[in-house]
Amino acid sequence: MPSSWTRIADREVRWDPPDPAAGARAKRADALYLVTQVGRAFQDEHPWVRPVLDHGRHLVVQGLDPSLAAVRHTCWRVEPLPADEVVVGVARRAPDRSDPTTAALLAELAPGSYEADLTHLAGIGTRHSFGPGFTVAADWAAGRLAALGCAVRREPVSVGGARTQNVVGDRAGSGPAPRPTVVVTAHLDSVNTAGGPAAPAPGADDNASGAAGVLELGRVLVAHRWEHDLRLVLFGGEEQGLHGSTQHVASLSTDDRDRIRAVLNMDMIASQNGAVATVLLEGAAVSSTLMADCASAAATYTGLAVETSLNPFASDHVPFIDAGLPALLTIEGTDSANGNVHTALDTTGYLDLELAEQILRMNLAALAGWLGPVGEPAHRIRPAGSVVAPAEGRLDVFSVGGPGAHRVLT
Repeated sequence: MPSSWTRIADREVRWDPPDPAAGARAKRADALYLVTQVGRAFQDEHPWVRPVLDHGRHLVVQGLDPSLAAVRHTCWRVEPLPADEVVVGVARRAPDRSDPTTAALLAELAPGSYEADLTHLAGIGTRHSFGPGFTVAADWAAGRLAALGCAVRREPVSVGGARTQNVVGDRAGSGPAPRPTVVVTAHLDSVNTAGGPAAPAPGADDNASGAAGVLELGRVLVAHRWEHDLRLVLFGGEEQGLHGSTQHVASLSTDDRDRIRAVLNMDMIASQNGAVATVLLEGAAVSSTLMADCASAAATYTGLAVETSLNPFASDHVPFIDAGLPALLTIEGTDSANGNVHTALDTTGYLDLELAEQILRMNLAALAGWLGPVGEPAHRIRPAGSVVAPAEGRLDVFSVGGPGAHRVLT
């Protein structure tokens, strides 16, 4: 019987079928699992596990307790390693011809504006979903969205007996109604998992980087006329299990769902965790067009390396995908190399704002195509407050065979 394989970026795991004569204990020791995690959540909880393959967000591990596959954890997931499947792909695209209108739009991104918003959010101390710091952040973000000319509303979010909120800003398009809607999202809350609700949780990367990205993209986009409606959403309750986005999606009417053309979610976009600036585009089959558009935008307008995954997990794109809506996560590559996530050390001093700027350029170029430009820029609104793997072509092959055995070929 031929061996099976699983590819994760530029590396591949190959393994032989189990020996029919092997006992249950031997088969369990040989079994391979795929772990998907946020930061180093799984590895921090299971430090004795030595991955066969470590690609940050995705691990291949051998001989785990199979009961872990039934655990519903907010920060990691264990499942049998899929056979003969690409878990993480590498998008190697030639750049398209640069569009002058899009290039001019990208020039409107202001790194100082983005950095100021990110720094403000990280400076609140903690934005735990149920604490006063989150309310401060939500009030401030609502004010920023209102200053951009958005119609702002709050959505109550319940988590057990506790309450938090989503902040939503809508900007109507110029096309005939009913218009498609393009949604840009990030979660606003932060958490210190070891320290508890009152502990310092600046959450600079996770996820002031994404929340500030929503505000910066919104700042640029509202200065132009678009065919379609734009919705900017900052979620609460994400760190407790995607409660804000889940309840937001559940509240949408059938008409609202039918009008959603694209959902772009940003979660951790400002920590470069490897030698090459990399973005992971994570979605599902319903996200394939969005993924292709972002990969094309990255190749044309940035220097980012792009990886792709149809294995959505643990961020606010998931409830949209579960509802059959086209949604995509943009996240820094190899995010588990960022060991500061969910601790007091997730501060601005560890961030790479050039990486964040590249991801914002990619996202803005894609959004411009999804929104459909109309004519010339509208009157510009002045916001309140500050405006401020190995080498290419190399493949590492991991081969697993026999009880507990694996070898690495480079």
